[in-house]
Amino acid sequence: MSEPCAIEARALSKHFGSLVAVDKLDLDVPRGRIYGFLGPNGCGKSTTIRMLCGLLTPTSGRATVLGIEVPGDAAALKARIGYMTQKFSLFGDMTNYENLQFIAEIYSYPRADRERRINELLERYDLADRRKQLAGTMSGGQKQRLALACAVLHKPDLLLLDEPTSAVDPQSRRDFWAKLFELAEAGTTILVSTHYMDEAERCHRLAILDRGVKVADGTPQELKENTGMHVVEVLADDPFAAQKLVDTVPGVVSVTQLGIRLRVLIPDSIEDPVERVAARLKQGNLAASATLSAAGLEDVFVAVTLKPERVAA
Repeated sequence: MSEPCAIEARALSKHFGSLVAVDKLDLDVPRGRIYGFLGPNGCGKSTTIRMLCGLLTPTSGRATVLGIEVPGDAAALKARIGYMTQKFSLFGDMTNYENLQFIAEIYSYPRADRERRINELLERYDLADRRKQLAGTMSGGQKQRLALACAVLHKPDLLLLDEPTSAVDPQSRRDFWAKLFELAEAGTTILVSTHYMDEAERCHRLAILDRGVKVADGTPQELKENTGMHVVEVLADDPFAAQKLVDTVPGVVSVTQLGIRLRVLIPDSIEDPVERVAARLKQGNLAASATLSAAGLEDVFVAVTLKPERVAA
């Protein structure tokens, strides 16, 4: 990768007894970009983030974060990164203002500028009228904004976000991402884990993890252009019956139902994918149509996480 990197990892692994949580992960996260980790729960996203911020010691491999080897000088790294966990971890019995004061104390933020910085963050994250409200009494979206304000109070070079929007509504998620783009535009590097496809689409670059292994890496557009699969979309009056039929077509490796539509994956090596699917639907006397479609990120995710025996079949 030609761009300077905020994070570089090579063969990074973490074992918990016989469980391999992260397996020989190579990672290059460019500076000033939003880099996404996409994957289901338990795929190694959180473990990787905790290794990168120095909370977990790798079993093997190496990583450099902002030029600092991890595990290494944890104190120097702490001052340059912000970390936001999935679960709200601030003090619910303290006000928003008091939580920000506490974080400023932890990071030894200059006292002469502390009040101005806290007020700036309360305004930026729409919490100025809630400065005296107890954090524990706020909505999920409001807590999320407070957590982000605390994570960036000390102006970190790198922001690590572990599924930060898992407990908020769609509008709050959109607002949250608008703030992330503002931070990235100002030069902050952001590593964010998610299991939402629409959020993954927003990232400048994306890695997909499956059972501790990185199975894909690239921009969302690059990943969609290189699935290795034909994507056939089927519209059917009876999608359940259509799915049962299409799943028996030779070469089909995945059929996913989305409302009245089916997304059918067939390897690129197989010719005439639409004709194959249409012929089987016709044999079953179903009212349905089949057309070739462009791949979406969900198609990419399904394609790269397929079990080898399913593809071989």
